Amino acid sequence: MSPSRIPSVAEPRPIGLRELRLASGFVMLAFLVTHFGNHALGLVSIPAMEEGRRIFNLFWRNPLGLLLLYGSLLLHYALALVALYRRRTLRMPAREAAQLLLGLSLPFLLIPHVSGTRLELLVTGRAVGYPDVLRTVWIVAPENAARQTAALLVAWIHGCLGVSFWLRSKSGLRRYGLLLYTGAVLVPVLALLGFVEAGADLAADPGRFPPLPGPDGGERIGSLRTGLYLAFAASIAGTLAARGVRSYRDRRRHLRIAYPGMRVVSIPQGFSVLEASRMGGIPHQAACGGRGRCSTCRIRVVRGLEAQPAPAPQELATLRRIGAPPDVRLACQLRPVQDLSVVPVLSPAEHGTGGRAGRGVTTRGQEREIAVLFCDLREFTQFTEARLPFDTVFLLNRYFEVVGHAVESAGGHLDKFIGDGALALFGLTGPPERAAKQAFTAALRILEGVERLNRHYESELDRPLRVAMGLHAGPAIVGEMGYGQAMGLTAVGDTINAASRLEGLAKDLDAPLVVSADLARRAGLALEGHERQTASVRGRAAPIDAWIVRDAGAFAAETENS
Repeated sequence: MSPSRIPSVAEPRPIGLRELRLASGFVMLAFLVTHFGNHALGLVSIPAMEEGRRIFNLFWRNPLGLLLLYGSLLLHYALALVALYRRRTLRMPAREAAQLLLGLSLPFLLIPHVSGTRLELLVTGRAVGYPDVLRTVWIVAPENAARQTAALLVAWIHGCLGVSFWLRSKSGLRRYGLLLYTGAVLVPVLALLGFVEAGADLAADPGRFPPLPGPDGGERIGSLRTGLYLAFAASIAGTLAARGVRSYRDRRRHLRIAYPGMRVVSIPQGFSVLEASRMGGIPHQAACGGRGRCSTCRIRVVRGLEAQPAPAPQELATLRRIGAPPDVRLACQLRPVQDLSVVPVLSPAEHGTGGRAGRGVTTRGQEREIAVLFCDLREFTQFTEARLPFDTVFLLNRYFEVVGHAVESAGGHLDKFIGDGALALFGLTGPPERAAKQAFTAALRILEGVERLNRHYESELDRPLRVAMGLHAGPAIVGEMGYGQAMGLTAVGDTINAASRLEGLAKDLDAPLVVSADLARRAGLALEGHERQTASVRGRAAPIDAWIVRDAGAFAAETENS
């Protein structure tokens, strides 16, 4: 199979390491919820906590429960070490770094608690109940209270971060988000309040629950506890050492990733394109944190795709779902073996112009004769009402990709997306006549692309997608405008306003395209066979003569034949 070809036939997606890590994490999260619920019963009484522990043990102290819990714990930890080793750079968003550090510190916080409960039961046969734990924490060794609280919070925050990463691309997050956030706060708060209240209750009357006789296997328990500390420390140190060896080996071979705007990042072989972006400080979207669960990090490979490895099953499944063209890959999954040039599709900094549109335009702003294209989806509100938010985003991104590719391939600059609309500029560096032709070519390509979307997703759409576009040409002030991360190349002036009004006229007339007479004249378009109107524009004294193109497909065919 060619590495650049994305098969269209769906195949069952195999269970990967991420799925195993997620499943094991949910097992441990279920344990935490039940365990913390048991703690919260301390708000009632210590006997209530003991009765809750009896029910809790029915689930987690039977052979199957123990196998599931400790198997999930070891599997989750091992997979975390695998993920740490496979990560080519430790530069990551703060939330990912927090989840990683909390997860690696958790075993060292839990070992004293586990050795004082589970190991003591295994070594001595002595079952430790809540009165014994409370006495140890609040009376015998109060300094343990801080460690117990830290372990509780670290475990819970680590689990919540993992769930949040998983839910970010789920359609139900907005609907149930408030409920989930409320539970995420209440569960640990109630657990801590119950544990504190029970400790105060025991301290007020220590004789009510006499202490059990001390265990005989204290030295053995201490040895096992020390062994656990060493084992976990050695596993982390070994993983970091293996990363160091690999980094030393990979320094022999560096690759170059070229981005728009003449930016080049040099990376060791084995790094992903997303990791290259983070190393180079290049803004790059990755809604799922680079786990291959979304398509927001996708890139268009401009050069060097043929030499790259084929998509792995997880990347392949995502690319199939979004109907990606052959030159699109996921930046978090593509680990180049040769130099390549890429354009981030959803980059927040630039819109995939490859640096062409911005050449020669000063940041101060200058007046130029340009062509402007406004494009908008028809009946978008009704379109979203019948769909889940994630499905809407999926289809909307496909539409944006059509618009962006049409504008860029025609030689224009995609200024911005506004809701379901788009603004594109042409002629930032060339003559006005060429700009007008480019704008009209881009409009025809957008219509063709939307037709392809309608055919490809016919089963998903209750009505075809329809667009309304307005084209106009004239003077405008072009330059870098905005603030901070919102700074970008754009244009302002009467020409922009007029193009927007023509797009609104296209909607009112139920026509796909309205072209101003000024743009038609500059582009040399023969539109005499189409309807012509004089439209008044709010805020503009002079009306605009415009052509109404109701059958752009026929016009495109006529243009090709002429």
